[in-house]
Amino acid sequence: MTAILQISDTHIVPSGKLVSDRLDTAMALSQLVQRIASIRDQIGPIEGLLISGDLSDDGSAESYSHFKSLIAPLDLPIYVIPGNHDVREALRVAFKENMPARGFLNFDNTVGGIHLIGLDTLVEGHGYGTLSSESLLFLRAALSRADGAPVLLALHHPPFACGIGFMDSIGLTNQDAFQEILRGYRGTLRIVCGHVHNMIVGDVAGHIAITSPSPCSTFAYDCREDASVGFMTQQDGCLLHRWSSGFQTVRIGPIAGSGPFPF
Repeated sequence: MTAILQISDTHIVPSGKLVSDRLDTAMALSQLVQRIASIRDQIGPIEGLLISGDLSDDGSAESYSHFKSLIAPLDLPIYVIPGNHDVREALRVAFKENMPARGFLNFDNTVGGIHLIGLDTLVEGHGYGTLSSESLLFLRAALSRADGAPVLLALHHPPFACGIGFMDSIGLTNQDAFQEILRGYRGTLRIVCGHVHNMIVGDVAGHIAITSPSPCSTFAYDCREDASVGFMTQQDGCLLHRWSSGFQTVRIGPIAGSGPFPF
């Protein structure tokens, strides 16, 4: 059994600040970390913590330092990819022990019984994401090395339309190129993403793709053309991906209900 915890879109800012003058993202993440810590004996061993982008809301060194202090109680190996709010070089410095020394922040690691691949979709200064030619080549080579073994593939921007108009307008620009590479992979592969602050399951080139909720806020699932653009203050949780004879993904909510009670 291999288990990877995925937390996405934490939008941390320097200590004492709020996001959009409203969201206490540090408190939201701290509460989620406490929730995870409280159920570690229930969910079993975790081999790694995947952060699928937008760790920071402003890309500052202070925000990354704050983020690291908030997740430290989990005491897990960390695998990080950037989101559209991140700044590549500041993120590289903050996590230099886990990052390539130069270029895009892609990674390919064997974790337990799976290949964990992370792709950098960041286009700095823009909300949308793109996989560079270098990152597409990296993906092709990483899948070749995996050679049919199970793969958990992470990128911030989902490679499918989610239906929330203002988020799809800043989605992944070269979905077709990404999907073309995946069609050649015959092993079990699961795609995990962030960006849309909701858990949504889609199909991409014959593989399951799942977007993660955000601890700090959500976006209303409103597919109308005149839907409001903005966030909801509802806090949400994270995802636990487990591999044994196949993948299983479990949502971990931010709070526990009372119980269990006998039937």
